[in-house]
Amino acid sequence: MGLASRAAGRGALASLFRVALLFFGLWDVQTQTVANTKPTYIWQTGPWGRCMGSECGPGGSQSRAVWCAHSEGWTTLHTNCQQSERPSNQQSCFRVCDWHKELYDWQLGAWNQCVPVSMRSAGVPRPAVCTRGEEGIQTREVGCVHKSDGVPAEDAICEYFEPKPRLEQACLIPCPRDCVVSEFSPWTSCSKSCGMGLQNRLRLVLAPPLFGGSACPNLTEFRTCQPSECEGEESLHSLRVGPWGPCTISPIRQARETQEAREPKRERKAKRDRQARQERQGKRRKNKEKKEVKEKNKRERVRDRVREKGKMRDPETRELIKKKRTRNRQNRQGLKFWDLQVGYQTREVTCVHRSGSAAELRSQGYGKPAFTNTYSMTSVGGNALQVTQCNQQTLPVTYQACVIPKDCEVAEWSDWSVCSKECYDLNGRKGQRTRMRQVQQFPVGGGAECTELEESETCSPQGEGIPPCIVYNWRTTEWSDCRVDVLLSQQDRRRSNQTGLCGGGVQTREVYCVQAPTETSSNLGSLKNKDASRPVNSDLCLGVSPNTTQLCHIPCPVECEVSSWSAWGPCTFENCQDQSTKKGFKLRKRKIINEPTGGTGNCPHLTEAIPCEEPSCNEWLLVKLEECVPDNDKVCGPGTQNPQVQCINSDGEYVDRQMCRDAILPMPVLCEVPCPKDCVLSPWTSWSLCSNTCSGKNTEGKQTRARSILAYNAGDGGSQCPNSSTLQEVRNCNDHPCTVYHWQTGPWGQCIEDTSVPSANSSLSRAGAGVGTNEAFCSVGMQTRKVICVRVNVGQVPPKKCPESLRPETVRPCLLPCKRDCMVTPYSDWTPCPPTCQTGATIKKKQSRKRIIIQLPANGGQDCPEVLFQEKECDSSSVCPGYRWKTHKWRRCQLVPWTIRQDSPGAQETCGPGLQARAVSCKKLDGGPADVATCLKFAGPMPQLTQSCQLPCQDDCQLTTWSKFSSCAADCVGVRTRKRTLVGKSKKREQCKNTQMYPLSETQYCPCNKYNAQPVGNWSDCILPEGGRVEGLLGMKVQGDIKECGQGYRFQAMVCYDQDNRLVETSRCNSHGYIEEACIIPCPSDCKLSEWSNWSRCSKSCGSGVKVRSKWLREKPYNGGRPCPKLDHVNQAQVYEVVPCLSDCSQYVWVAEPWSVWKVSNVDLKENCGEGVQTRKVRCMQNTVDGPSDPVEDYLCDPEEMPLGARESKLPCPEDCVLTDWGSWSRCPLPCNVNGTRQRTASPIRQSGEGKQCPSTTGKETCNLNTNCFHYSYNITDWSTCQLSERAVCGVGFKTRMLDCVRSDGKSVDLKFCEELGLEKKWHMNASCVVECPVNCQLSDWSSWSECSHTCGLAGKLWRRRTVIQASQGDGRPCSSQLEQWKPCPVKPCYSWRYSAWSPCKSEGARCGEGLRFRNVSCFVSDGSGKALGSMVDEELCGDLEQTVDGDKQVILQESCTVPCPGECYLTDWTVWSPCQLSCISGDDLGFGSVQVRSRAVLAQEPENLLQCPEQEWEARPCTDGQCYEYKWMTGAWKGSSRQVWCQRSDGLNVTGGCPLTSEPVSDRSCDPACDKPRSYCTEAGICGCEEGYTEVMTSDGVLDQCTVIPVLEIPTAGDSKADVKTIRGLIPTLPTSNLPGRSGRTWFLQPFGPDGKLKTWVYGVAAGAFVLLVFIVSMTYLACKKPKKPQRRQMNNRLKPLTLAYDGDADM
Repeated sequence: MGLASRAAGRGALASLFRVALLFFGLWDVQTQTVANTKPTYIWQTGPWGRCMGSECGPGGSQSRAVWCAHSEGWTTLHTNCQQSERPSNQQSCFRVCDWHKELYDWQLGAWNQCVPVSMRSAGVPRPAVCTRGEEGIQTREVGCVHKSDGVPAEDAICEYFEPKPRLEQACLIPCPRDCVVSEFSPWTSCSKSCGMGLQNRLRLVLAPPLFGGSACPNLTEFRTCQPSECEGEESLHSLRVGPWGPCTISPIRQARETQEAREPKRERKAKRDRQARQERQGKRRKNKEKKEVKEKNKRERVRDRVREKGKMRDPETRELIKKKRTRNRQNRQGLKFWDLQVGYQTREVTCVHRSGSAAELRSQGYGKPAFTNTYSMTSVGGNALQVTQCNQQTLPVTYQACVIPKDCEVAEWSDWSVCSKECYDLNGRKGQRTRMRQVQQFPVGGGAECTELEESETCSPQGEGIPPCIVYNWRTTEWSDCRVDVLLSQQDRRRSNQTGLCGGGVQTREVYCVQAPTETSSNLGSLKNKDASRPVNSDLCLGVSPNTTQLCHIPCPVECEVSSWSAWGPCTFENCQDQSTKKGFKLRKRKIINEPTGGTGNCPHLTEAIPCEEPSCNEWLLVKLEECVPDNDKVCGPGTQNPQVQCINSDGEYVDRQMCRDAILPMPVLCEVPCPKDCVLSPWTSWSLCSNTCSGKNTEGKQTRARSILAYNAGDGGSQCPNSSTLQEVRNCNDHPCTVYHWQTGPWGQCIEDTSVPSANSSLSRAGAGVGTNEAFCSVGMQTRKVICVRVNVGQVPPKKCPESLRPETVRPCLLPCKRDCMVTPYSDWTPCPPTCQTGATIKKKQSRKRIIIQLPANGGQDCPEVLFQEKECDSSSVCPGYRWKTHKWRRCQLVPWTIRQDSPGAQETCGPGLQARAVSCKKLDGGPADVATCLKFAGPMPQLTQSCQLPCQDDCQLTTWSKFSSCAADCVGVRTRKRTLVGKSKKREQCKNTQMYPLSETQYCPCNKYNAQPVGNWSDCILPEGGRVEGLLGMKVQGDIKECGQGYRFQAMVCYDQDNRLVETSRCNSHGYIEEACIIPCPSDCKLSEWSNWSRCSKSCGSGVKVRSKWLREKPYNGGRPCPKLDHVNQAQVYEVVPCLSDCSQYVWVAEPWSVWKVSNVDLKENCGEGVQTRKVRCMQNTVDGPSDPVEDYLCDPEEMPLGARESKLPCPEDCVLTDWGSWSRCPLPCNVNGTRQRTASPIRQSGEGKQCPSTTGKETCNLNTNCFHYSYNITDWSTCQLSERAVCGVGFKTRMLDCVRSDGKSVDLKFCEELGLEKKWHMNASCVVECPVNCQLSDWSSWSECSHTCGLAGKLWRRRTVIQASQGDGRPCSSQLEQWKPCPVKPCYSWRYSAWSPCKSEGARCGEGLRFRNVSCFVSDGSGKALGSMVDEELCGDLEQTVDGDKQVILQESCTVPCPGECYLTDWTVWSPCQLSCISGDDLGFGSVQVRSRAVLAQEPENLLQCPEQEWEARPCTDGQCYEYKWMTGAWKGSSRQVWCQRSDGLNVTGGCPLTSEPVSDRSCDPACDKPRSYCTEAGICGCEEGYTEVMTSDGVLDQCTVIPVLEIPTAGDSKADVKTIRGLIPTLPTSNLPGRSGRTWFLQPFGPDGKLKTWVYGVAAGAFVLLVFIVSMTYLACKKPKKPQRRQMNNRLKPLTLAYDGDADM
């Protein structure tokens, strides 16, 4: 059977496999068929081209390319494609022109709803947990339309002008926000005192559900309660009063008004007059009868009173009283504006069952059903009437008097007032005009309020001949002198005088506002037009005021630069035209090489003179000596050299030879051409530099020259070589005495007016004036200077010592500038005083005026006046004209009409509640009458016109109002009382004499006023004394002339409290409001730098380089001092200067002395010739104009060019040819190549003897690049730093760079190598540059102190501010960060009117229904911080305040409310609005706005009525300034298998909702099987464990078997008295530690078993350690007890000895 079934299974699988193969084969065939039917050739189209046409509009056409292509993409012939399917290649189109832009535009539709991306895209998964929101996309429709009618057009038309706006945009779908509610309140008390009732507990909505979040849960929970069983029958019915109905007129009056409405107006008036007359007559009769009765009683009292007064009032007094009463009657406006009609309103009374049904109402007092006209007998809820259930002794009043409501009525608008602007304003500013309307009927009885009674609008004056308004313009004073601040890098402590500074600076001027002249004058800007320069209030000038500071530039003086001295000239006559004096001078001169500022007068002397003998004006100059020519036409031997001369004058200029006819002509010089056997000498070297510049007693100038022996003579046959002493020559030089004279000039004196020259007009221009001067000159004057003859290094000498012809001038003409007087503006008008009236405390105000200097005096002009500012006190101010409401007496109390109350009990008596009205009029503060509308505008809300009143009934007790409290003799001593008395018949009634019910006096302790003062708030800013110009040592001049630092004062407010800790006026504490203490504002300290270092050596010894000098930081800036310049990190200097320098390649040269005498080294000394050595000294010397002078270090010279100091050569033998030394090599031809050569030559000095020839006199060598042939090129250096003139601080300077001549091997060489080649110089060597000027911050003066920021309270501050006039630039002093300062105001208590809490709702005369609740408005004092509600004080302290509560002028002291009937289910009052809450994640606002919410919960009293309860309510509203709240889950400790889990808001409030349900922690954990063993519990892992002190014993299958006590290792703590004893004993875990004697510390329990019953890991470790310890002890015991073997001493010693010797103490041995 099993085999058969398996075989059948295999057969079925085989058949399924065949069917699958068949299916796939058919599908493959079908696929191939479909693929084969796909066309091979298809038509392709290109994009449509541009719309073309002759006209704009729809008549255009456009084309496109159409071609046939293979399906694989390549193009083929058209014939391969189906011609019938060929697309069109042309179509009509709309040709767009530029003017279509005005006709068409894009029309943008509204964005559609945000759709999640996951819904649009199938592949995008929707997020499982929403965090910030879900990303979405919203779309809109965009189309091109015709602007005029909105007809759609082609998009291409609009795309021609503007791209198509986007159709989609990303959006964010916020996460759903569940409703958040608070925790439940405690359970309310039971709704019944007996029987079955309900308890409620409520919660409120904290955040509404948003964005599809879950709805709010029930806000109320109910539970039944039954305090006790009811004794007797429970009352099931209650009396309920309904709301008061509308106020209506009494039927009689209504009928009368209806009848009057039908009568003609004239008849109505006559009837009213007749009735009024009759009423008056009836009243007069009644009054007369009453008066007669009263007159008798009064007569006696009047007589007594008159006797007391001593006399009757005189007629004049009576007349005054009569006039006053008449005036009061006329002024009393009565009810003119308030048509007060007293009506009545009723309400219904219902008997209600607890189930909500109505029952019959019966009053036991009258034994009949209640009045059907006022008491409702209808059923409620459709239930049939019940038998009389509401039995009550006294029924509630169902009628009351009321005021018929009347809406406000206003008259028509008055005409517009005249425009406040009476002129045409060129600036377009307009005036105001107003119109008003009068109130004809004020609202009464809750009627509609009045609308606006006054409105205004802007206006411009209309009509012809309107004058233009006065125009005000800004004017400025002259710019002050340019002030230059030194750069930090230029600060020099030794340079105290900064008067000569130049370069960039700052200049200031004053800006003021003036009235523009009404008629055009020829020169509006003329300073002499004083009326046009009177300063006015700056607020009158429109537009931006001109700058008060600007950058300026003081041209730097060009210092005189002179060349170096020339060489001393020959001794010449002082004046070659006059040679009779026989007095001669040697002169040397120098030239001025620039154009100095102010001419050459300040240049140093240019000529120095030395007296000399035998002067001459012309002399012969030896140009050169010709070749030596032997005498007697011989080839060799003695000869002469003829001189070549030229005649020169004393200035070294060539002149005609005839001029030197008197001079001594140089003679020919003897010489010798050596013969073959003669001694040969080299030519003389040049004369050396003179050793001294002049000759005196101890000094004498010398020059030397030398020559050497080139070949010795041949024995006696030739002339002998001279002695070595004759190889050197010395001569005197600079033999003139060291007495140098020159003329010295002093500075030019002051220009003094020359009376001999007539005065010129003011159009003279100044010669040699500085750049930018616009001075005018009025006359010609003379200047003188002192000229003296000075001997160098000695001082002044007589003038005859100096050449008189070179004496400078001592007098020169000059131009005198015109005098300039000081010019000031006229005084401005006095600043306005405060308004002519003042409210509150009178403070003396001051008014001031000023004038401004517009031109400073110069050149001896008139000085400026000392007083520029005047101040005076304002005149005493009067009281402000104010307005007040005046209330008149209350009229009589009006009751409900008799027809309404006639059926009520006690109606026969005219008494009960009613209404009374009074008149209100408007008065000025001085008592005069005023319009009511004026008081409405200025005097606050109108007083109450009506009030409830009570006409006392016969049985009522009547009392007077309370008197004022009696005064106290002193604070805290005694008591004060107030009294009242019984009035009328109440004095005789016994119930009225009950002083418990009707007390007639009240007593209270006298107030105990104790005050204490204490400081409050922070210290103010440190404030320098007012009027702060720099005087004394307390301040330092920092920002201009304003004192900015030093000693000031800071203030702290003082607050005064009474004994009840209530804020009172500070004067009660004898304090002026604040305390002050001295403080210091630290003065700013600038960055301080060191002095300049010395200039470094030029970076190159040959060619152009740079030299640097630096400054280092000495002190950093602090307290806002000037910052340090930027640090140069390369040189580690704070400031550095780099200037180019040129090292002359020939400034250090090698100087070789003549060769020494030959030292022949061969054996043949007879001939004194052959191989030999010559040596010479080579020294590096500094080169000067006159030649090498002083020796210097060898490293300063170029080592490549150092001459040889020794040479080996062949000394010529007698009769050998003697040549001179080789000359220098000629230059290689450029460019260098191997084909070029250079050569050098020598000339024969001695011809060779017979049979001998002279060697070649020419030497050649090949030119090799960078060996003896070089290319040359220019190299440009970097720019130097910006160089200023010597005393310039900043501004425009120049920077330089230099050219270097560089050899092809990279070596710098003298520029002459490049210059000789004529290389192009294409670079600019100089460029202008700017050094930023240090502009210190300029601040304005402090403004006046502002008004106090708070009218009362602790937080009031006075502020003053200043502004930045000129921001700092460069390394100028930065602006102070303190642009405003504050100090506290004196603390004033904040008094305000506040509501008390509403009283409980009370329905008068019934148990439930419509009622009233009341509240009072009281005066409170607070500190203005808003943190505390404040304390209630006497209402007198709020007497000056308008009675408003929280800004609301309408004070509501009562409102209707509903008292729920027993058993009724109702809604609570609205909760207060919750705090404003934002939608945010992790503190980031998501941008969905803020919301707040309030709610009403349901309260139930009867379990049976729960189904009739209304729905709970909540409402939300948007708000601003919301807070971010976060919600997170909180957990409590596990208690058994459960724990408490709740949601908490970030402010610590426990809530329901708000926390994500997906992350809610587990609150319950259950173990299976249950943990029912003693001392066991369910652990967090879900398994059973044991309590602390017990260990688990598990069964074999891992289930807890029992919990056993574990051994405890007791580790006593520091407080244990047995701290030195360690015991192991079993403790009872349940026994508290405090019960064990001597145990005051903690005990640790070591549990060897884990919760799963297995041994813990540490147990195994302890066991292993114990085993090792045991093995160790056994081993040690064995070793200790083992008997040792006897040692073999000799052998051991022999073995150990080498080991001992080898041990060197190394631990590794």
